[in-house]
Amino acid sequence: MKAIILCAGQGRRLLPFTKEEPKCLLPVDGDRSVLELQLRALALCGVTQVTIMVGFGTERVEHFLSTHPIAGLNVRTRYNPFFATTNNLVTCWSASAEMTEDFILLNGDTLFDPEVLRLLLSSPEAPVTLVINRKAEYDDDDMKVSLHGGRKLKAVGKTLLLSTVHGESIGLMMFRGIGVPAFRDALDVAIREPEALQMWYLSVINSLCLSSLVDTVSMEGLWWAEIDTCEDLARVRAHFASRMSQLVRVPLASWERDRLDRS
Repeated sequence: MKAIILCAGQGRRLLPFTKEEPKCLLPVDGDRSVLELQLRALALCGVTQVTIMVGFGTERVEHFLSTHPIAGLNVRTRYNPFFATTNNLVTCWSASAEMTEDFILLNGDTLFDPEVLRLLLSSPEAPVTLVINRKAEYDDDDMKVSLHGGRKLKAVGKTLLLSTVHGESIGLMMFRGIGVPAFRDALDVAIREPEALQMWYLSVINSLCLSSLVDTVSMEGLWWAEIDTCEDLARVRAHFASRMSQLVRVPLASWERDRLDRS
C-alpha cells in the first residue's frame, strides 16, 4: 500500500509557530513532529511507499526526512510550486502522477491512533473509503458528511445543513481499484474550473458521490486531531504529554508492588 501526504501549506493560523517551520514539522510528542508520527503510524500498519507533497519549507522537510529515516518506508517528496496562492485541491492535483495504484491520502495536519488506519485498511472493499468521526455538535470549520444507506457518502462539505449531517471527515481516505482513475480523472476536471485555485480536494470527493463510489468507515471511540490553530496545537501536545505521564506511572506502580511483595 502506498500513501500520499499533503504537506504543502504553511499553516498561517498557527503563526508564529509556522513563521519558518512548516506545520508538519511542529513538535507535538516531545520532539517528535506531526510528520514523524504520521510516518511511524503508516509504517506500523504495513505501508511501504510514501510521497509527501511539499511547498512551504521544502528544504526543512527534506532535511528532516534525510536525518530521520524510518525502517520499512521508502519516502520521497513532490513539489507544488503554487502552494502559496492555492488551496489543497491544487496540491492534490499535483500528486496525480503518484496515483497509479491503490493508495491512502491524508492531510498533513491530521493525527490519529494507528488503530484508525488499521480500521481503514481492513474496511469492506470500495473504490473510495472515507474515514469519518461522529460527535454531538459540528462547527463551521468541520468538513461535514451526509450519508445514505448507512455507509454510502451522500455529500461532504463545510456548508451542509446541520439537519443532514451524520459525521465529519478526518482527512484520511483510501482509493482502490476503479476509485484510483476515477479520482484522478475528477481532479483533472475540477482543476479547470475558474474557482479551482481556492477549492478543497474534498469537493472532488463530493462529485464522486453521484456515482456511488464513496463508502465511509466510522472511527468512533478512537482518538484523532486536526491541527489548524494554536489552540489545536496546545490540545494535541497536552494529549501526548498526558499519555506519556500515564505510561511512566504504570511501570513505577508495578515496581512498587513487586518491592512490597518481596518485603
